[in-house]
Amino acid sequence: MSATANRAEAVADERLLRTSPLRKLLARPELGSVVGAVAVFVFFAVIADGFVRASSLSTVLYASSTIGIMAVPVALLMIGGEFDLSAGVMVTSSALLSSMFSYQLTANVWVGIGISLLVTLAIGAFNGFMLTRTRLPSFIITLGTFLMLTGMNLGFTKLIDGTVSTKTIGDMEGFPAAHAVFASTLSVGGVDFKITILWWLALVAVASWILLRTRTGNWIFAVGGNQDAARAVGVPVTRTKIGLYMGVALGAWISGQHLLFSFDAVQSGEGVGNELIYIIAAVIGGCLITGGYGSAIGSAVGALLFGMTSKGIVFAEWNPDWFKFFLGAMLLLATLLNAWVRKRAEATK
Repeated sequence: MSATANRAEAVADERLLRTSPLRKLLARPELGSVVGAVAVFVFFAVIADGFVRASSLSTVLYASSTIGIMAVPVALLMIGGEFDLSAGVMVTSSALLSSMFSYQLTANVWVGIGISLLVTLAIGAFNGFMLTRTRLPSFIITLGTFLMLTGMNLGFTKLIDGTVSTKTIGDMEGFPAAHAVFASTLSVGGVDFKITILWWLALVAVASWILLRTRTGNWIFAVGGNQDAARAVGVPVTRTKIGLYMGVALGAWISGQHLLFSFDAVQSGEGVGNELIYIIAAVIGGCLITGGYGSAIGSAVGALLFGMTSKGIVFAEWNPDWFKFFLGAMLLLATLLNAWVRKRAEATK
C-alpha cells in the first residue's frame, strides 16, 4: 500500500509545473524598482551627509507616503488598464469639501469629513460610469473631470469664502481628533514619524491582498489584459472598473484629509500636476502603461524612490531644480529595466 501511494505521489509531482526561485524572482513586476531603490539609497548614503540618520529617513518616508497613498490605488487602476488624470486635483477637492462643509454648517468637522467621503467616492464612480458607458478613452474622460474639478475648486472657494483659500477650522469641534487620525506625529525610539506612513503601509497591504488573494484581483488583471476576453468569461468589467476609480477616490479622500488637517486651511489651486507623479510612481514600480501587469508593492517602491530622490537632493545640497531631471531619468531607466526583466522571465519559461 505504501508503494502504491509513493507511485501516485510521483505521478502527481510530474504533473506539477516546477518553477525555480530565480524564475519566480524575475517574474516579479517590482524587481526593477527594488534594484533601483537600493542603488539610489546607496548613492545618497555615500554622497549626502546625514541621509542615513533616523530623522532623515523619517523625512524620506513621509515624503514617500504622501505620494504612495495615491500611487497604490492608481497602480491598481493601471493594472486594470486605465488612467485617472483627475487624481491630483481630486485630493484638493476632497480637502475643500471637508473644510467648507464643516465651516458653513458650523458643525463638528467629522460631518464635513463624512460628506467629503461620499462626494469624493461619487466623483470616482462618475469617472468609472462615464468610461464604461461612453467607451471613450480614460484619458479623455478623466481629463474632462480634471478640468471641471480645477474650475470648481477655484470657483466655489472664491464664491463661498471670498478668497482662493478656505477659512481656518482649527478651532472647530472635532478638529483635534481628526488631526490625530489624519495628520498626527508618532514617536518611535525618539524619532518622529507621520501617521501617513501607517496609512500608506495599510493601503499597500490591503491592495496586495486584493490583487493576490481575492477573485477581485483576478478580475483586475483580466480586464487590464483583455477586457473583451474577460467579459466573455463572465468577469464583471463595468463593476470592476467603477470600483477601481472609486478606489482612487478613496485614496484622494485620505490624502485630502491629511492636507486639510495638517494646516487647517486649503489653497484651492493645489494638486495640479500631482497626478503625473502618482502615475510615474506606479510605472517605476513595474505597472505597464497597457495594463494587466504590476503590483501594489511595486507602487510603494516607486513612491519610495520618489521620496529618496526628492529629499536626497536636499541633503546633498544640490540645486533642487535638477529634481525633475532625475525623476525623468528614473522613469526611463526603471521602464527599460522592467522591460528587460520581463523578457528574461519570458525567456526562462
